Amino acid sequence: MMNRLTRKLEAFGPLPDADKRLLDEIIRDARSVKPRTDLIREGETPNDVNLILEGFACRYKMTPNGTRQIVAYLVPGDFCDLHVFILKAMDHTIATLSQCQVVKIPRPRILALMERPAIARAFWWAALVDEATLREWLINVGVRTAEQRVAHLLCELLLRLETVGLTNGDTYELPITQAELADTVGLTAVHVNRVLQRLRGDGLITLKGKNLVILDVARLKALSGFNPNYLHLSDQNGLPEQSV
Repeated sequence: MMNRLTRKLEAFGPLPDADKRLLDEIIRDARSVKPRTDLIREGETPNDVNLILEGFACRYKMTPNGTRQIVAYLVPGDFCDLHVFILKAMDHTIATLSQCQVVKIPRPRILALMERPAIARAFWWAALVDEATLREWLINVGVRTAEQRVAHLLCELLLRLETVGLTNGDTYELPITQAELADTVGLTAVHVNRVLQRLRGDGLITLKGKNLVILDVARLKALSGFNPNYLHLSDQNGLPEQSV
């Protein structure tokens, strides 16, 4: 079975078999990490790159008064800042949100992989998509309504998780709390709860335990103005760029 990293990178373009074998090798030493554990904190020196194989993680910043802003979700197949090891100190914290399987990849291994042309192009694509996603999240918090913010995020996660084979139709696991969702979209937990209730009441979503079911993808996309172009996906693996 194709690993999540390879599946994600091939959403950009096909990789030679030899490159796929190299990517299989780097995921062999995964470790289990408990939920809500900091993998590396702001101010620490990054010497390795973390790769998420299972579970949800995030990047976040803390303000001096203790308020947290989550600035990215990291799902299986995602690097936690691919080129972070060139920095002297982290300017943000990376943490797990759920139980995760994480691989710590040393700097020399990343640099060796970058000598493979197809892998290097795919790595640069992944880094550029991270930047594009951050821009979209800035728009989300800055100009969209509360309902649009949450709806847009749910549409994005559907497509990202579909890319790595972690959806069942329009259903996927969403192992985050309403407080964490609030820290992501710039709302209070109470406000997020009201938004989710409205989306349920409008027949757009339902929650079954930790599983989110999008009942009407087209309407949820229309509500949020979701356009997946910032994810820069090809039609590899049968995934159309406009599938959400």
